[in-house]
Amino acid sequence: MTDSVDDRADEAELGNLFIAQGLLTQAQYSQVLRVHKEQGGNEPLVLLLARLGLVSEKNIARTLSQSKQLSLQERSSFPERPLIPDQLSYRFLREFHLLPVSISDSSVTLAMANPLDDYAADAVALACGLRVERSVAEISVIDTAIEALYGSGQSEMGDILSTVEPDKKDQDQSIEHLKDMASEAPVIRLVNLIIQRAVEARASDIHIEPFENRLKVRYRVDGVLQESEAPPVHLTAAVISRLKIMARLNIAERRLPQDGRIEQKVQGNDLDIRVSTIPTMHGESVVLRLLNRESVILDLEALGFSDVSQARMKKVLDSASGMLMVTGPTGSGKTTTLYTALNILNTPTRKLITVEDPVEYQLEGVNQIQVQPAIGLNFANALRSIVRQDPDVIMVGEMRDLETARICVQSALTGHMVLSTLHTNNAPSSITRLLEMGVEDYLLTSTLNAVIGQRLVRSLCSHCREAYTPLPEVISELELKPDPHNGRTELYRAKGCSHCNQTGYYGRIAIQELLMMNDEIRRLVMRHADVSDIREAARQGGMLTMLEDGRDKAQKGITSIEEVLRVTREN
Repeated sequence: MTDSVDDRADEAELGNLFIAQGLLTQAQYSQVLRVHKEQGGNEPLVLLLARLGLVSEKNIARTLSQSKQLSLQERSSFPERPLIPDQLSYRFLREFHLLPVSISDSSVTLAMANPLDDYAADAVALACGLRVERSVAEISVIDTAIEALYGSGQSEMGDILSTVEPDKKDQDQSIEHLKDMASEAPVIRLVNLIIQRAVEARASDIHIEPFENRLKVRYRVDGVLQESEAPPVHLTAAVISRLKIMARLNIAERRLPQDGRIEQKVQGNDLDIRVSTIPTMHGESVVLRLLNRESVILDLEALGFSDVSQARMKKVLDSASGMLMVTGPTGSGKTTTLYTALNILNTPTRKLITVEDPVEYQLEGVNQIQVQPAIGLNFANALRSIVRQDPDVIMVGEMRDLETARICVQSALTGHMVLSTLHTNNAPSSITRLLEMGVEDYLLTSTLNAVIGQRLVRSLCSHCREAYTPLPEVISELELKPDPHNGRTELYRAKGCSHCNQTGYYGRIAIQELLMMNDEIRRLVMRHADVSDIREAARQGGMLTMLEDGRDKAQKGITSIEEVLRVTREN
């Protein structure tokens, strides 16, 4: 009664397919088979892989779809009302993770997390008296739709909370009690769910903030905070204690800030999580910075560098010595730009050493040092040692003080390429900032090769962005140029669709200004000229300001002019 599915490629062959595609290692597969055997072999392999987080639900669904030539269902294709609810029970649908998505006189189409399950497909065919056509969807997408259409509408978090025993909902704040609560299965599942949802939402940070009558959970997606479903306030201490245990922090210390690190595999991706806690009026506020080692792209074009800027950047990196500075506020992508430069410089003929706080991404072939102020290993002390290690390239995470700046300048003078960051508003002002710190002007003009100023703007969703003709006043003020192909002067705006979660934006890209040192700028530095004079000389030398670079990207439909103005307004 069911459409035949090629069953020759059983679960073992499917596991080998995941290995062949690089989604699973042989050691991980052996581990899965061992767990599968220990549990009695009842749970299908594809569901076990998703539950253990070794392969992401998206990759599982895509691989099943391609290998079995089955359609891949999206949430937008699901029905708004339950189909055949009298024949299929909520419990059955949840147990086998399947959902009817369309029905005709002779057949019913099922979205299945495990389309290899003949028993479930045959059961539906028998219950409905219809031929079953199988398709694939992600397990969490199916379960959410089942809950909304057939269940009580209770969320996955609500499902977990319903398992918390009533006598655990108290205010006992003793250390032993917190350890006990943080080790309970519901709390562990809650914390894992919070992190999993952040990964699914492409969040860069998770903010967990306790208030008097509620616990607030917010995700920073594309630079903007969005509030999410949160556990009840009585579980605040347990959730925060669980995170502190995972980060190897002292759960007994609730009066001082602490920093830690969690390494976790989420949906098949190796996730590096930086944990920061600070005491507040109603408990500890925790911020988790999510660093996905596999998703970072160290490529100048992907970062937003134009063709002209890429050519100039590569010219700077071809220099045997000198300093390259990247400047901008916190969260403007400075470290990623420096890592991209390091990636270009990372050849067998060069020795690269970095001093960072913290080491955000581990780069193969680069000697990376984590500063530890508690034992006296700060930027300046580390730099004094590494210049004796015969490096060709030195990266300093941040130029925070005069001592560090002077050692960087001396290193650049003695034949090293030095990369570093500085907190200023734009590229020209970083030169005056170094002078104000006490770096001698004649040393600065001898060593500084270039400065990159940058900001991150949200990228418009390519699925739903729409073009429009701006007002003549806007065209005049921003000096917008007509398209050489059609003669129209257009910008693009955010609209919103299911792909971008109705925000109109998807991902972020950098807008930059690349200041290349030349003789005119060096003369201005020796005279300690104003920032405005240095900026004008840089523009005469070919520098596009961040506003101008952003304007060009807005005209290409990469971002919106509102985003560009938002991040460049202070400049």
